[in-house]
Amino acid sequence: MKKIAPLALSALLLGTVSVGAEQPTNLEGIEQSVKDAAFSKQTGKITAVEQRENAKLFAVGEEDNVFNFYVDDKTLVFDQEGNEVELQVGDTISLYVFANQPMILIYPPQYSPQVVIVEKENSIGTVKVAQFDDNFLSDDGELKLNLHEKSVIVDTNGEKIEAKNLKNYSAIVFYKMTTKSIPPQTSPEKIVVFPKLEDYYNVETPAIAPEISAIIGDDYKEVDGETMVPLRIVAEGLGYKVASTGNGAILSKGPVSYTITRGEKAYGYNRALNYFDVAPALLEKNKTYVQYDFALELLK
Repeated sequence: MKKIAPLALSALLLGTVSVGAEQPTNLEGIEQSVKDAAFSKQTGKITAVEQRENAKLFAVGEEDNVFNFYVDDKTLVFDQEGNEVELQVGDTISLYVFANQPMILIYPPQYSPQVVIVEKENSIGTVKVAQFDDNFLSDDGELKLNLHEKSVIVDTNGEKIEAKNLKNYSAIVFYKMTTKSIPPQTSPEKIVVFPKLEDYYNVETPAIAPEISAIIGDDYKEVDGETMVPLRIVAEGLGYKVASTGNGAILSKGPVSYTITRGEKAYGYNRALNYFDVAPALLEKNKTYVQYDFALELLK
C-alpha cells in the first residue's frame, strides 16, 4: 500500500455539511436501518511471532485472553493515526474480522483479520472499522460521518474514492473528536476503504469450502483437472504440526498422522496407506501443493 499521510487540520469541522446532504445535529426524523455490526473485534498484547511461508502467525496470550492471528500482504495494519506500521512483540493491538467470516474450530482461536490496529498509549486518535449507509451512519449505529469536499477517502492503493461510493466498501475511519449527539458525529481525518466480505475472497472456481478459503485466499493451482492447495499453509491453518522430510512432510495432530511425499500418489495415514489421484508437487519455490480433497480430509 502507498503511504498516505493523514490530512492535517487545524480544527475538526464537526457539524459541517456532508457531500450532497444536510447534516442535522441529531438523526430524529431520518429513517435508519441499523443491522448487526459487520466486524467483530479482538484485543490483546502480542507475545510471540512465527514466520510462515507467506504470512506471519502472531500469538496473543494474557490470562484468559489467548488467540492467534495471521498477517499477510493483504492485511491492513495501521496505528491510531492512520500510519502504516510493522507489528512487533509487545504491541497492544485490536484486530477486526468480518463477523460472518468462517472460523476454524480449534483452540486457541485463530483469526485471519482484515484490519489490525496498533494501540499506542499516548495517541489521541480513534479508529472505527465498519460499513456505512447512504447517510454515512455505521452499521452498528454508533458513529455518523460528517464528510466534505476535502475529506480524505482512499482505497488500499491510495486511489481516491468519492464519498457517495463509501457505502460500497468496508471502511477504516481515523478521527479525533466527536459531538455529544446520539449517535456521535465526527469529521474524519482519513478513511481507508477495502472490499466487503462478499467481494473479499475472489475465488471464482472451483468452489472451495469457506474454512479453507479463509486460509488460502486465491492461492490454488489446477493440475490435470484437479485443484491443488498449499500443503503447509492449509495444515498449519487447521492446527496441524508440520515437519519437513526434505521431499515431503509429516503432519500430526493428536493421534492423527499423515506422511506426504512429493511425486508419490501413496501417502501414509497413521499405519495405513491412502492414495491421491494427482501426486503432491512442488508448484512454487519451497511450496508443496496437494489435492483439495486432502484439505477437506484435514478439515474433518
